[in-house]
Amino acid sequence: MKIGIMGVGNVLLKDEGFGVKLLYILKSKYDFPENVVLIDGGTAGIFLSPEIDYLDKLLIVDVVKAKGKPGDIRIYNKEDFFIDRLPLKLSPHQLGLQEVLLLNEIKGTCPEEVKLIGIIPKALETGTELSPEIEEKLTEVEKLVLETLRDWGVEPKLKEVPEDPNIWWEKKVKEA
Repeated sequence: MKIGIMGVGNVLLKDEGFGVKLLYILKSKYDFPENVVLIDGGTAGIFLSPEIDYLDKLLIVDVVKAKGKPGDIRIYNKEDFFIDRLPLKLSPHQLGLQEVLLLNEIKGTCPEEVKLIGIIPKALETGTELSPEIEEKLTEVEKLVLETLRDWGVEPKLKEVPEDPNIWWEKKVKEA
């Protein structure tokens, strides 16, 4: 069984980068079995279709526009994408994600199970750091990702020495 974990979002629009930042953190802290791929979906939208062609299960982490307060977590399943149960989109990449799943469904290559862990953002203006309310939710969403993987029969191994997650977009430019 092939499983994908995809972080989606625009790292240049503050909280929009939540899914991608979490993906980098996961890569730095855990070793994943060969059947698990980590995908930096960024804002690629429809171009992600080939990335998920041969996955059996797909877990997506992204921000969502939903009722609630910043930092609230919402979980959606595959059917939510197809019966339009997802809330209004925050940005163009989310529409692309829905289109990707529909395209893959038509091609017969959509993962049998799709789960989206979404977080309600606070700040979407230009900037490269998450707002404090959203930053503090990284650990909680990390635990939800690990729980989902366990439910799918996967147990990532914690690295003895975590690597630098290399959150390149948050690094300050060094003075000359």
